Amino acid sequence: MQGQFAFVSNDIARWRSRLTPLLVGVEALPRRTPVGQLVKSLISGRTRDPVSLAAYRRLGARFGSAAGIAAATPIAVERVIADVTFAAAKAEWLVEALRLIGRERPDWRLGFLGGLPLGEALGWLERLPGVGRKVAASTLNASTLARPVLIVDSHVLRVLGRLGLVATHAEAEMASEIVTAAMPGWNADDFLRFHIALKRLGQTVCRFETPACAACPLASDCPSNKPLG
Repeated sequence: MQGQFAFVSNDIARWRSRLTPLLVGVEALPRRTPVGQLVKSLISGRTRDPVSLAAYRRLGARFGSAAGIAAATPIAVERVIADVTFAAAKAEWLVEALRLIGRERPDWRLGFLGGLPLGEALGWLERLPGVGRKVAASTLNASTLARPVLIVDSHVLRVLGRLGLVATHAEAEMASEIVTAAMPGWNADDFLRFHIALKRLGQTVCRFETPACAACPLASDCPSNKPLG
């Protein structure tokens, strides 16, 4: 197993180096509180970043806090985030998740997750409505908790699948665990920047229906770019 991870680690390090140009112009954003990042990530699935960010800001302006959202009706929340994909379902998940957190943590502070083993922290979040590995990893990695774990969305999963790191129809959880385990020396920023680079590649080059393989900086490593025979 150690040898296998060493091989994977070399691949990942090489991919990160080749993807560095995609990070030009990317500025480090202030990290949100864990509950704030949870809210932002939960409403962002299948939605363009500017749209989900605007919806997140409207939630803050309308309800003021996690407690305010938890006290609202799902319909009221849906009206505020109406332009995100699957707004009705996300509103239900968001209200229910924050109410559950509030019953256990009345101050909605999730700093304790920083002291749990990574698997336990992910599991605590993933039992919440609407929270899968992508949202849980984002809450831990992109917030002030700054935990070293890879965020895997649909773009990242597609790229890693085409590269052969995971099976084509693998789950985000498996992809996140493989990369996270393979790079024990990376910190939270390393994982976050790798996520951003892979996501940008998936959005602009390694697209779902029409991948531009000739323009891909990872083409020489990609089995999907090699002709059969």
